[in-house]
Amino acid sequence: MTIQASPPTAPAGEKPVRNRRYNGPSPRALVVTLGVLALAAVVAGFISGSPTVLAQALVTGLLTGGIYSLVAMGLTLVYGVLHIINFANGAMVALAMYLTYVLVNLTGMHPYATLLITVPTMFLLGAVTQAGLLNPIMRAPIHTQLLITIGLALAIENILLLVFGPNPLSVQLPGNTGVPILGATVDLSRIYAFVGALVLVAALWLILQRTPVGTAVRSVAANPEGARLVGIDIKGIYILTFALGAAAAGAAGTLVAPFTTIEPTAGSVFNLTAFVVVVLGGMGNVPGALVGGLIVGLTEQLGGLILPGQSPLLAVFVVFLIVLFAKPRGIFGRTA
Repeated sequence: MTIQASPPTAPAGEKPVRNRRYNGPSPRALVVTLGVLALAAVVAGFISGSPTVLAQALVTGLLTGGIYSLVAMGLTLVYGVLHIINFANGAMVALAMYLTYVLVNLTGMHPYATLLITVPTMFLLGAVTQAGLLNPIMRAPIHTQLLITIGLALAIENILLLVFGPNPLSVQLPGNTGVPILGATVDLSRIYAFVGALVLVAALWLILQRTPVGTAVRSVAANPEGARLVGIDIKGIYILTFALGAAAAGAAGTLVAPFTTIEPTAGSVFNLTAFVVVVLGGMGNVPGALVGGLIVGLTEQLGGLILPGQSPLLAVFVVFLIVLFAKPRGIFGRTA
């Protein structure tokens, strides 16, 4: 499902321009992407010289990609409906990590059981943020909206720094042992996080696609004025959408907490990666965020084998540029 504004209609008396839309992914972009990933896998296998190392990279890449998809899901949802790029998305991921840390240490809860608290908390934070900060400036210039989200990100990071200090923290997952998968060994925490991310992504998609609330959200994304005329509360939908995006970021933060170093700026890397995933999959496209996350996760791990000692993001941006040359609007991006 794509959440994207509809194109403007033709003036009265003129013949409407016929728009071409593609609901599915671009075959050309998919072929290019799969071809690049296949070539990267062959090169990585040749350089590593070990099928086990290659299998480890592929499995880890897929599991990591599922988390990237969840982080990007909130970002693409907010952009698709509100047309705001939420630079505070990564800071919200970091905030959820710290909430998980506090709950585990104060109550002894299982790290993933804290989802029952962190997700509703982040949902409420997102709703308050949209109602108090963003709804009043929805008609303001886009740079004003960007500055608000950047300011919110800086505020969250500095509050975390003030309260918890700069020292890295960690959360321990009970029974976090290695599990053999296709010749690779993966920690249970990564498997749990991957499965949880897929479940939450599917739940979000079902809410948007199969419920009256989801219909209202898609209506506002397609035609806000038309939705207003049929009685839909536009501001309420904006609040709900931003809250869902914050909840997705919160869920991602809790899921990665057991295998990620917790620090105030921990969400910055997720933020940058999420932007790549959103553009790669198609701005405002929910299935595109899922596919884009898996692609980025695989590219990151294979790039680490091909270019040892370099930043994993180097390979990600190379694939990112190649795909955009083939399809500037992203793999699932619609062409009008």
